[in-house]
Amino acid sequence: MPRMLDVSEDVRAEIGDEEADRLLAGDNAPGSYDCTSCRTPGDSEQERTSTVLFVGEETAVLAFAHASCIPSQVVRVAEEQLQGAVASITASDAADALSAAHPEQAVLGVTSGLVLIDGELHPALVVEPTAPVARPGSDGLTDEFLPLLADQGFQPVMDLSQKPAVLPGWSVLVAMGQLHSVLQPGPGGAGQAAWWQAHQPLQVTEGWRAAANKSHTVLVFAAPVGSIGQQPREDLLRDALEKAAANGRLVAAAMPLAGT
Repeated sequence: MPRMLDVSEDVRAEIGDEEADRLLAGDNAPGSYDCTSCRTPGDSEQERTSTVLFVGEETAVLAFAHASCIPSQVVRVAEEQLQGAVASITASDAADALSAAHPEQAVLGVTSGLVLIDGELHPALVVEPTAPVARPGSDGLTDEFLPLLADQGFQPVMDLSQKPAVLPGWSVLVAMGQLHSVLQPGPGGAGQAAWWQAHQPLQVTEGWRAAANKSHTVLVFAAPVGSIGQQPREDLLRDALEKAAANGRLVAAAMPLAGT
């Protein structure tokens, strides 16, 4: 049965047309797999799936990911990291090794909530990657998510008693009560480009939407992986934000609301 596979031109060039066509026909593609990006199960018969080719000096490993997580691509990694993946007994072990080998494949997790500042509820988004984020071309050993955001103009948060400053050129796009994207200035100052894009628009609460329509501003907080987590209640979310701020692991910016 044909799989819902995406095979990029770069991947096709590496594996050859014949192998790429076999994959697309479903001959060599798995039905179920563990996504090499988000680590959750996927099914290439039911959802769009990216082929991701990890290439070392002598070894190549073909892995699979939700197309909503990362696009089909070729990823260059150290040979010893690939050898560790090849030697792994199970597919999940191999995916763990590949995930560790390529930490910049982090996905940005976004949570919406209301934050009380100076007696007023403000609509907020909390951004936390699923893995450490490295600068392009770096050794990948240091999580530079906060320094990268500081370069963009995000400011450190010492406590949550003051609203962050507005970040020029950025905005949050909400349409029909759903969160679509966080936009940043485009290349060369031309328009805007998506910094974060929802795979599927995220529903926000009526309270969040009402507060956003009132202030026309959204507060965007960001913290490194492991700082906030998925908090089931807004009081727990605030506690986590305050703890991250106290540990110097929180930055923020205010952004105009685009849409309704």
